[in-house]
This record gives sequence, structure tokens and C-alpha cells, in this order.
Amino acid sequence: MTNRVILCVDDEKIVLNSLKTQLREKYADLFNYEIAENADDAFEIIEDLVGEGFDIIVIVSDWLMPGIKGDEFLIKIHQQFPKIVTILLTGHADEKAIQKAKDFANLHKCLRKPWSEAELFNAIETGLKSTSEN
Repeated sequence: MTNRVILCVDDEKIVLNSLKTQLREKYADLFNYEIAENADDAFEIIEDLVGEGFDIIVIVSDWLMPGIKGDEFLIKIHQQFPKIVTILLTGHADEKAIQKAKDFANLHKCLRKPWSEAELFNAIETGLKSTSEN
């Protein structure tokens, strides 16, 4: 069993279930897959996983969520865990928010809803490749 985790954060359960299904079908048990419905839950999951020795390698986050926007969430993640590949998934983010995430969260990719599986997989794979080269 792997200790590498992909975490998906979105306030819409249907989006989370869809992401988890697509990732599992593509990567099987190459990774563990976790989901969170908001940033607070995501922070708790991250804390638990890191405490248990798991390595969170990718976070796919929605932008428009209650409480904290995805760019702010990813900036906080990047400050604590700079090696995590961050992907913003959005139907609503403005260019300013996307640029802010690029500047301060080392945003790897911004995908627009509805996303294609090919775009998602490409973003994950190129993100992982870029971190392994550094």
C-alpha cells in the first residue's frame, strides 16, 4: 500500500465523487485518495495524514468554497508544504485570483469546470514530474 495521497477539496459532493472515481479508475492503488468538503476539513485531513506518515503529493481544490477561497487555501498549504502540487479547479475564479495562486501558492495548473479527464491527469502527471526534477 502506498503512502502517497491525492486530496480533492470541493464543496460539491458530486464533484468530489467524480474526481475520486476518475482518479481511482486511472491510477488504481498507485495513490490514496482523500476528499474534503471545505478547507477546514482539508486542513484536519492533512494534519492527520502527515501525523500518520502519509505524503500528500497533490491537492486539487475548488476556488469558490464557503469560508475561504481556493487561492487563499492553496497559499496556506504552500506555506506549510511547498512540495505539494497544487491544482485549482474552478468555474468561477477570476484571473486575479488565479494569478495570486500562481504567485503565492506555486499553482501548477488551473482547470475550468467542467474539466476533462485528460486535462486532470495531465495536470497531475506534469506536476509530479516537475517536483521530482527539483
